[in-house]
Formats: sequence, C-alpha cells, structure tokens
Amino acid sequence: MPNPFWPFFDLRIRTPRLELRIPRDDELIELAAVAAAGVHAEDFMPFTVPWTERPSPELERSLFQWHWRCRGECRPERWRLTFAVYEGGRAIGAQDVHADDFANVRTVVTGSWLGREHQGRGNGKEMRAAVLQLAFAGLGALLAQSSAFADNAASIGVSRAVGYVLDGEELMVRRGGASRHLRFRLERDEWERRRRDDIVLEGVEPCLPLLGAGPVD
Repeated sequence: MPNPFWPFFDLRIRTPRLELRIPRDDELIELAAVAAAGVHAEDFMPFTVPWTERPSPELERSLFQWHWRCRGECRPERWRLTFAVYEGGRAIGAQDVHADDFANVRTVVTGSWLGREHQGRGNGKEMRAAVLQLAFAGLGALLAQSSAFADNAASIGVSRAVGYVLDGEELMVRRGGASRHLRFRLERDEWERRRRDDIVLEGVEPCLPLLGAGPVD
C-alpha cells in the first residue's frame, strides 16, 4: 500500500542490474554494515567529509543520522534523496541526488559510495545512470553536476562514461592538506543523446510537489 505521507518510500529506480530505493530504518542496518566493511583503501580518502574514518559503531550510527537528517530537512526549496543501491536483493552502496531551489534552476548534484567488494564491476556507472534517469526524465532537470578529487580515477571515469565534461577545479582541504578537486557537468541535451530506454522509474509523481518539480512532458 502506498505511503500517504512520505511517498519517497515508494520511489523506485530499476535498471537491468540494480534497484535504487529510499531505505527504511530496518534497511539501514544492512547498508551500515556494508559501509563498515570498507569503502576505500586506508591510504586514500575520496570524500570531502571523511565519514568513513569513524570507528565502529560510531560510523554506523552516523550513517543512520545522515539518512534521518536528509529526510527531516527535505523541503521543496532544498532536498536530498539518499538511495540505497541493491544488486540481487543485497545492499551494495548508496547514491544520492540533491538540489537547492530546483523549481527555478533545475540543477541537481550527485554523490555516491560503494562497498569495496562491489567495486570494479560497473556498478558505479549503473547507479549514476539510474539517478540521472530520475533527474532528467522524472524531474525535468536541465543540468547535473558532480565532483571528485583529481586522484579519484574511478569517480572521474564514471562521470566521463555517462557524458559529463570538466567544469573547473578548486583546492579543497583533505586530511590536513590542499588537494585538487574537479567539477563536472552534464547538460540535458547530452543526456538525451545518450538516454537509455531500460531504466524504469516508479512512484515519481507523488514526490514531485515535495521536490519543487512539476509533471514532465
């Protein structure tokens, strides 16, 4: 039965390999376990906020709090959808998409992580393609943005593979030092040129007014 008050729980993105959905509290237990098992090598930090360096069970609790915060702060003027990613029914990582003043600027920003055992098999590209389908086909976005440290070859490779182009760089603090941080952008026209017809969206319409988005033609 559809949730009458929080339709995001009924939102689904399905590709031939993956399913993305907003996790309920009981599902966060499995997702937190994936994160605690490892997301990257100890000598590398891909994130601007080093959340993966927290010890267990602080890491797992912080993941719960992050998902609760994203739910609690969601409003049409500023929102973040935090999807759990499933392959064969197992949680393998998370993909988010967020926006400020989407009704006017029609721009989204994406971020993600994968458990280490699920990396190197194309899952990063597949989950990015999934959330871009939601952004462009489901919400009517005009622009998608992403970013990565210059030494994060995997993230940069995913962005380039789905059509993003370099959009500048800046220096950001990472582990106490300055690191090059690259920005990427994907215009709607380029997404349309590469658009896939095997990604299915479910439960989008009830979410639109909560995201500052209207029906997409």
